[in-house]
Amino acid sequence: MAEALWHGAGGISGLRRFLEEYGEAVEWDIPHYWPGRSLLELYRGEMSWRELRIFLKFLPPESATARAVRRSTPEEDAWTLDRQLLASAVDAIRENTFATVKLGGDPKKTGRLKPPQPIPRPGVEPTKKPNVIRFGGRHGSGAKQLAQVFGRPAANQ
Repeated sequence: MAEALWHGAGGISGLRRFLEEYGEAVEWDIPHYWPGRSLLELYRGEMSWRELRIFLKFLPPESATARAVRRSTPEEDAWTLDRQLLASAVDAIRENTFATVKLGGDPKKTGRLKPPQPIPRPGVEPTKKPNVIRFGGRHGSGAKQLAQVFGRPAANQ
């Protein structure tokens, strides 16, 4: 956020350009993070340009202004590293549970079980068909599928 403030000319002219581009977000953040204050105070002479610069410099990353500078949505920002790792751990547990039930269960009862879908994440399209390689049975030995995965022709082709 501080980089956006210092990008280009500094001083009052830089703050004016910043307000032209991100003014609505700043207008939203001031009363949220600085109760009782308003951006109108700047134009009335009740807030100095220095006060505004310091306020903007130390806004938290989850503020509307910081999101506007990053050009990100609230949903994208909600997926922090902690949440990404937690979702990955939950996906791994669900996949492990599926594999355990599938391998240890009665084939007649577990034959139609489908692998769990991963937790949806912003910006990641869900896969339509899982990358499952089947060996034996009516699908053949799986050599063609393995060859596609590793980018080589199958030995029997």
